[in-house]
Amino acid sequence: MHEFTMPQWAIDRVKQRREKIHVFDDMVPSRTALVVVDLQNGFMVPEHTPMPVATAIGTVPKVNQLAATLRKTGGKVFWIKNTIDESNLESWSNWFAMGKPAMKAQRVETFKDGAPGHDIYADLEVKPEDEIVKKFRFSAFLPESSDIAERLRAQGYDTVLIVGTVTNVCCESSARDAMMMNFKTIMVSDGNSAFSDHEHTATLAAFYSIFGDVMETDEVCMLLERNAGALPIAAE
Repeated sequence: MHEFTMPQWAIDRVKQRREKIHVFDDMVPSRTALVVVDLQNGFMVPEHTPMPVATAIGTVPKVNQLAATLRKTGGKVFWIKNTIDESNLESWSNWFAMGKPAMKAQRVETFKDGAPGHDIYADLEVKPEDEIVKKFRFSAFLPESSDIAERLRAQGYDTVLIVGTVTNVCCESSARDAMMMNFKTIMVSDGNSAFSDHEHTATLAAFYSIFGDVMETDEVCMLLERNAGALPIAAE
């Protein structure tokens, strides 16, 4: 995992803007979803990618801990799978054209539905009651990417915990868009992974200072257990 300390400038900014350091520490477990972004073989296993995110392996126990605690306290886990097919090759053609042709071909082969690279990493504890969501952009919360926002709203979830890889790409994109879609959004610092400590820290600091909250796994689990007896807030 990453060496991470929230920069003081981000903490100071939050103190200026908000009444408390963790604005979503009153999360209601039964209205909270864990959104696990792209923890797939194609990002984590060298056999399936020329650029594995080495730090992602270290987040697996934390993600399993969060998932188990959230299920126990009444929430739900959603596993996001980066997916490439002919439709997004065409509709997102500018992104694919930015990379080297060989890299594009490798990504297509790795993340097509049914490929070994498309599978969720084996040490992650996926349960029958969890949901699997395919996404077709960096952000899971774009309408063109997946139906995660509709699923969450239909089931009464208003708070999302974002974990996965890469911190500063698909996780950040999903977290920012979740906030813009009016979900209370928390990025879990030791449940996200990037290619460097610098990228990881820069993303979490920027997100915390403006967009939402950032907490560690143990802190989130403590709050879920503490708040487990809280009644869901009635929808207006």
